[in-house]
Amino acid sequence: MDCSIDGVQEVENDTSSSPGGIQSPVMDRNPSPPPDAADGEEDEDLDAIGDTVYSKHWLFSTLTRLIQMVTEHSDQDSEGQMQLTDDDEEDLCRVWDMAMDKDVAGFLQEFKATDILLGVIAKSRCPRLTEICVGILGNIACFPDTCVTLSQNEDLGAVLLLLFGDTDPPTLLETSRLVLTCVSQKDVGSMWLQRIQQHASVRSNLLFIMCSSTNTDLLEKVGELVDKLFDLDEELMKNWVTVQPSEEGDEGESRLDVASCLLEAAKQLRSESPNGLEVYLHAIQLLTTIDEGIQTFAAPDGPGKAVWDFVCEVVCEDLCQPNDLPVVLQEQKCILVQAFAVLLALYRCQDQWSSKNDTSLPLIGTILRVLQYHSECTDDSTSKDDTQDEQLQTLAEITAEFLADICSQIPKDTVADLGKKGHLTEKICLTAVGRLLPNFKASFQHLQSMLSETDPQLADTVRKRFPV
Repeated sequence: MDCSIDGVQEVENDTSSSPGGIQSPVMDRNPSPPPDAADGEEDEDLDAIGDTVYSKHWLFSTLTRLIQMVTEHSDQDSEGQMQLTDDDEEDLCRVWDMAMDKDVAGFLQEFKATDILLGVIAKSRCPRLTEICVGILGNIACFPDTCVTLSQNEDLGAVLLLLFGDTDPPTLLETSRLVLTCVSQKDVGSMWLQRIQQHASVRSNLLFIMCSSTNTDLLEKVGELVDKLFDLDEELMKNWVTVQPSEEGDEGESRLDVASCLLEAAKQLRSESPNGLEVYLHAIQLLTTIDEGIQTFAAPDGPGKAVWDFVCEVVCEDLCQPNDLPVVLQEQKCILVQAFAVLLALYRCQDQWSSKNDTSLPLIGTILRVLQYHSECTDDSTSKDDTQDEQLQTLAEITAEFLADICSQIPKDTVADLGKKGHLTEKICLTAVGRLLPNFKASFQHLQSMLSETDPQLADTVRKRFPV
């Protein structure tokens, strides 16, 4: 692969299918009809595709011209880069838009457009043309029936996975969208997972993108794809964590480890895309659910310390700040769940690269503040749906468990400093103790003992409120 993945061109948002299109084939607008489809002739209905106003004849002509164009260029100059004329690009982008319609997608399949586009992609010497062809296929794949037919094309599957080694960001973006769409379809998802397992280059190429790209849209979509792969296939995730360099050749990318690459992408998206950051934190959190991932994080020379430091920064500097209103917790609850789940898992395996007694005051203060905000949000809430309640409850449970782990051996100096810095006021302390009981009695007793030495008055208040 080229050493720079962003050097060719930036993503062109005006014609790329929107991220929302992956989830639903509904368009934000109707594409303009082809020129010949609205001339009022009597045979218009016969020429129309399904219930649309789109012309079969125009579509035939456009795809035929595409084949001729690529074939001629291939015969004339197989090495030089092909350039699309403005008219050709406009017509192909119109096909791209049209493919978001279910009738058109079905018609394209009947017309063997998948094979045509595969042939064009294989011969293409034009990054923009490749991007458009993959984008059209991505729109066709949005519908279950056409996705099944498309996915059964073994040659197409192989070519698309090889495209992850391309150096053109827009092409990589559309390829990621297409593969994510197919993997997410229940009828064909297992087929694509098996293909990806068999193509070792997919791992190294995706890791390279994550650790080297600065393209926000591309990083977001690749993160969604990797997160989906890990979520659907634990064995694939284990293989990606434990793969040996010899299994991927001598390209150099094989030495990249999954966690470090996820971390680099998360760093890139930290200030640009909170949603993208959340996706990457979830992917990292999935790594902590398998023994192979925990062993990687716990290793003295592993990525555990770097991930810990980064997520601590995000939590302590970006989220749930002292001047925020408790209602902010509602807005940040999803990313906080991922962040604290990662930190809790790393805390439990950090003995090799850090002391648990070194846990920073700002982190403990944020944990206490989240519990306090949750208490106030719960008290003030009058009409929240079940989903919101469940997410907030999950956050409260994770932070309470994290606090219990910390308090089980928290030094008295740390408790004293928490009080001096304003992290452990009487109100916050009572809320925190309320979350520790009755499930974490030993942690409560240790905290109470430390309070007795550092702040006897607060310790007495806690003892009266929670006589244990």
